[in-house]
Amino acid sequence: MQLKLSALRLTFAPVLLIAPFFLWGTAMVAMKGVIPHTTPLFMAGVRLLPAGVLILIAAAFMGRPQPKTWAAWLWIALFALVDGTLFQGFLAEGLVKTSAGLGSVMIDSQPLAVALLSLWLFQERIGFWGWLGLALGVTGISLIGLPDEWIFQLFDSGTNVTIGNWQDLFASGEWLMLLAALSMAVGTVLIRFVCRHADPVTATGWHMILGGLPLWGVSSVVESQQWQNLGASDLAALSYATVFGSAIAYGLFFYFASSGNLTSLSSLTFLTPIFALLFGNLFLSEVLTPLQWLGVFLTLISIYLINQRDTLAGHNDKINAGEQANIQQSVLESSAKKFNPVGTRE
Repeated sequence: MQLKLSALRLTFAPVLLIAPFFLWGTAMVAMKGVIPHTTPLFMAGVRLLPAGVLILIAAAFMGRPQPKTWAAWLWIALFALVDGTLFQGFLAEGLVKTSAGLGSVMIDSQPLAVALLSLWLFQERIGFWGWLGLALGVTGISLIGLPDEWIFQLFDSGTNVTIGNWQDLFASGEWLMLLAALSMAVGTVLIRFVCRHADPVTATGWHMILGGLPLWGVSSVVESQQWQNLGASDLAALSYATVFGSAIAYGLFFYFASSGNLTSLSSLTFLTPIFALLFGNLFLSEVLTPLQWLGVFLTLISIYLINQRDTLAGHNDKINAGEQANIQQSVLESSAKKFNPVGTRE
């Protein structure tokens, strides 16, 4: 019976790994109609504070330990500042000001920063196939997010995308999305240091609460009419983005980031715009162009190359198998504590 349960959990391990990116992509679709009816910093706080409370409630039922030392709280506070306040603040402000596709390209380019930081701090091997996969991933999300006319102009002459164009872009908010991407990348790396002093699940919950409080504080001073124009559909979209797009998605992501290979895990971020496009097509009747379909194909190829880079390079699979074992063990432990808390105490 125990073997059957273990096999079942291993079967669902890939689903749990992909779940955060599916939830982020669908949450972006849900938030599209909410943005005109509220303010960015208030919306960012809504995505963090209630979600953090939900994670801490779940952690209590799971028997997860609370932070106990000053070092733990200091690391959580830094994590909250970078991945909570800065990331969600830049992201929310950028969503209001950015153009249709370029913002998503910038935010989903953060695996490059994660790969460089992981190489520097943790000596995670990337190799030729890994770098090729990262390059294809950025190319893929560029084809997905950038306007088709920009891409055709770039290949036609290379001169029509002028300096003035880029100055206008960064003045309109894309630089905020770039800062958001860098904040998320640093936050992904920080979880490794946080987990040396605190449990990853409770740390994720507290970082969302501590990161959301400054956003609501600033919103109360500089923004107005935060909730007066919200309708029933807006509240439903906010609820989905909070519960599924934040609490569940971030809880799973940072749990895996605390033990798995950061470069491989972060590469799955390239899936987020794909899910956003597919569900935008399904619910908002958004049509994908041939270039966007090509971008989807390149993005999926890039994820395969990054996650199979050691095998493709002909290296011994011990390193890769160890990384997969860590992730699968994390899934098993998490699943056991979530779905069978009594049995885990035996």
